[in-house]
Amino acid sequence: MKKSKLFFIIPGLIVLAFFFLTVFINLYMTMYSKKFIYKNLDELPQKYTVIIPGARVYENNVSHVVRDRIDGAVNCIVQKKAERILISGDHGRKKYDEVNQIRRYAQKYYNVDDDIVFMDHAGFSTYETMYRARDIFCVDNAIVVTQKFHTVRCVYIARKLGLDVVAYEAPELVKYAERTRTSWDIREYFARVKSFFLVMFNAKPTYLGEKIPITGDSKASWDMLE
Repeated sequence: MKKSKLFFIIPGLIVLAFFFLTVFINLYMTMYSKKFIYKNLDELPQKYTVIIPGARVYENNVSHVVRDRIDGAVNCIVQKKAERILISGDHGRKKYDEVNQIRRYAQKYYNVDDDIVFMDHAGFSTYETMYRARDIFCVDNAIVVTQKFHTVRCVYIARKLGLDVVAYEAPELVKYAERTRTSWDIREYFARVKSFFLVMFNAKPTYLGEKIPITGDSKASWDMLE
């Protein structure tokens, strides 16, 4: 009987410990990051770079999530909150290209100047975006423009990697459905836990490479074959 009880008790204790660990990590990251998150553009401190993290794009368009991030980033430039734009996303496959699609949208609808747009083609995750911003693009301070659910993780990762980063909560051009928000929150809960350990163990990104300073020539980061 004792062995039978232990068979159920031990796994239960492990699950309970994991649950409390995930709760702690989420609370800790939220408390750590919240003072660096801004909703009001006027209150946003000036930084040199504004980062647009990648998200879903389509063959000839971008998702609402990306559109909001572009709009927020361009407003940062217009209001002189930043001088350079770093677009970071997934361009690991020939037929799927977040960074160029985001860049084309920003140029088509916002007439963004080529000279200020840098592109990170290997920003496969938020962690990799921040790591490469530091090590490839020599970014030391930045504004990250993203949705509310994502701001905490962006700030936490960046600042733990030594970057002076704040987040600007991108205004919603179209309101999202509650079920969409709930889905994001659930996914983000576990993504924060993963990011916590990536930072702890200083995990290396998929790719590094030669430095392309954000203060230099933006075209050095462009895919000229695109």
